[in-house]
Amino acid sequence: MKLEKILDKLGSIEKNSFIKIIDNIISNDPKNAKQIEVILSSADKGLKSVDSQNIAKIFTLTKDEFLKHLQSEFQDTSSQLDILIDIISRDGNCIMKQDWFSRLYETEVIHLNKKIKKLQLELKNERSSIVPSRQRDYNIYSSCLKTAYENDMLNNREAKITDDELSIILTLSEKLDLSQEEIKLINYTILGVQKLDVQAVISSLKNIGVVFYSKKENTIYVADEMVRLLRKLRKKDVADKYVRRTLKLMREPVINQIARKHNIDRKLSYSQKIEEIIKEGLSFSNLLATGMHKEGITLTQRKKVLNDLFEKGLNIKHLKGGTINEKIENLIVHFESIEKDEKVGISLNGFEKMLLEINDSLPKFNNQLRAQFQLQDEFVLNAYFLLDYNIKPRDILDLLTKPEISTFIRDNGIKQRGDDILNILEHYKDSENLYLENYENIAFRNLNLLKENGISIKESELGVKFEELTKNIFNKIGFHVNDKLKKSINTKKDMMDILLDLGNNEIIIVECKTVKERGYNKFSSVSRQLKSYQNLAKINDLRIVKILLVAPEFSDDFITDCEMDTEMNLSLVKASSLFKIYDAFKESKYEVFPHVLFRDVVINEHRILKAITK
Repeated sequence: MKLEKILDKLGSIEKNSFIKIIDNIISNDPKNAKQIEVILSSADKGLKSVDSQNIAKIFTLTKDEFLKHLQSEFQDTSSQLDILIDIISRDGNCIMKQDWFSRLYETEVIHLNKKIKKLQLELKNERSSIVPSRQRDYNIYSSCLKTAYENDMLNNREAKITDDELSIILTLSEKLDLSQEEIKLINYTILGVQKLDVQAVISSLKNIGVVFYSKKENTIYVADEMVRLLRKLRKKDVADKYVRRTLKLMREPVINQIARKHNIDRKLSYSQKIEEIIKEGLSFSNLLATGMHKEGITLTQRKKVLNDLFEKGLNIKHLKGGTINEKIENLIVHFESIEKDEKVGISLNGFEKMLLEINDSLPKFNNQLRAQFQLQDEFVLNAYFLLDYNIKPRDILDLLTKPEISTFIRDNGIKQRGDDILNILEHYKDSENLYLENYENIAFRNLNLLKENGISIKESELGVKFEELTKNIFNKIGFHVNDKLKKSINTKKDMMDILLDLGNNEIIIVECKTVKERGYNKFSSVSRQLKSYQNLAKINDLRIVKILLVAPEFSDDFITDCEMDTEMNLSLVKASSLFKIYDAFKESKYEVFPHVLFRDVVINEHRILKAITK
C-alpha cells in the first residue's frame, strides 16, 4: 500500500513517530532541503499540517537520510532488526494483523534456531555436506565477526559492533559472496536469538519509523516506499517476485549449482529449490554476474547467456548497457519502475476475471497464494485486495507450475502457441480500460512501461492516443465533446485538440501535450498556440469559459509563466490528476462534472476529489 494511502487512513498519534523522524531529518539540512522548503512553505504549522500526498513526497526527498537513520539502528545487536526487516519487507507482509505478525515472528525465531543448530553441527562434522571452500568462508566471516563483537568486552565495555567494524564486516560478507540468510545464521551463532515480546517489537519498529500501527484496527502497515528502502538496507536489489521470475527461466543444473554453493538441499524439487534460493536473500546482481555461470566461462559466453535471459526469457529487448554490470543495473532499474508503477499490466476488470477463472480451474491455488505471500485472509483471489499488497497479475502467474498453466489455458480457451504467460495476459487485457489505466504512461511517452503493461503502440501514435483518451475521459465525466463544432471553426493553421460545448455559445478548450522529458517547459510556444484558438473562438462568437492544458507534468518556470499571463483563463492539469478525478467521478453523485472546480492555475486534485466525493 502506498505511503499516501496509509497516512490518509491513520490518525495523528499513529503517524507521530514517523513524522518526528522526518522532522528531525529536515532540521539537519538534508541534501534536498530547498525542494522540501517549497513543499513546507504552504504549511502554517510545519510538517504536522502538511497533507498526506506532500508528506509522501518529502519522504521520497529524504530517503537517503532515512536510510542512514536505519543503518545506525543496526548497531544495536539486541534489536533483531535484520530478522524483523526480513519479515516486514517480504512480498505480501505489508499489511498484517498483530496476531498474524506475532505468529510469523515466532515461526521465524523457531526456524532460525533450528538452522543455527544444523549449521553448527555441519561445521564440526568431518563429513559435512558443506563443501570445504564454503566452510572456510563461513569460518573466516564468523571469526572476524566474533572479534568485532567481543573485543569491547576485553576492554570492559558493552559488546557492540561499531560503524567502522560493521562496514568492514559488510565488505567481507560481500567478497565472500554470502547470502543474507548465511550472514544472519552466522551472526546469531555468536549473538544468540531469543523471542522478544511482540508488543515491544511492534513499538520499536514504530519508533524507528518503519511501520505504522493502528490500535483501532490492530493492524501493522508497511508502506511500499518503505519496503523498497528496507530492501536496500538489507542489500536486496529487487523484490522476491522478480528474483522468482528470473530464476524460473534458468535450467535445473543452473539452479543446482546455485543451491550447492549456498548449502541448499539439492534433493528438493525444482520449485522448492527456487523458493529456498529466494529465502537466502542472495544478491541479485551477483547471481546474474557470476552465480548462474559455470566456472571458467569466458566473458563473451557470459554476455550471451545474459542477453538470451533478458531478451528471450524476460522478453526485454535492447536492454541498455555495454558491460554486464551496466545491463544488470538497467534490469534492476526496469524491475523497480514496474514495481513503482500503479498499473497492473491488464485492466482491473481483466485482473478480476482472471482471478475468478483461476479459482474455477485451480481450486487449490487460493491456499497456495496465501502460503506463498503469507496472507492472513481466507479468500485472497481479489484484484483490489491483492493490489493493496502490490501483487499484480504477472506476479500471480509466476507462481503457477507448467502443468497448472496448461490446465488453466486449456480450461479457458486461451491461445496455446507462443509464450503462455503473455498469451494469458493478452486474453484478459480489456483494451479500452487498459489504455485508460496507462493514461499517465502514454502522457510520458514511456514505451518500456507500456510494453510491460501489455500495450503495443508506436511512438508516433502516442500523441494521437493521448488526445483520444483525454477526449474519452471528458466524455465519461459528462461533458459534451463537440467534434462537429471544433471542425467548423478549426483552420489548416490553427487546430485545437478538444472542444467542450457548454451550451449558450460557451466553450472550454482543451489542449493535450505528451513529453518524454520530465517537466513540460515550453510556455511561449504553447501560449501562442492557445491565443490563436482564442481568436478563432472570438471570430465565431464563442465565449471561452476556460482553457485547460493537459500534460504529464509542468516545470516550475512553466507554472510561473502561466501565473503571470493575464490574457488567457488557463489552468494546468497533470495527466495523473485528470485520471484520479475521472476515477473518483464514477463514484460521485454528479452526472456532469462541475467545471467551476477548474479554477486553480495548477489543478489541485485533492480539493476537487474532496468536493465531488463529499
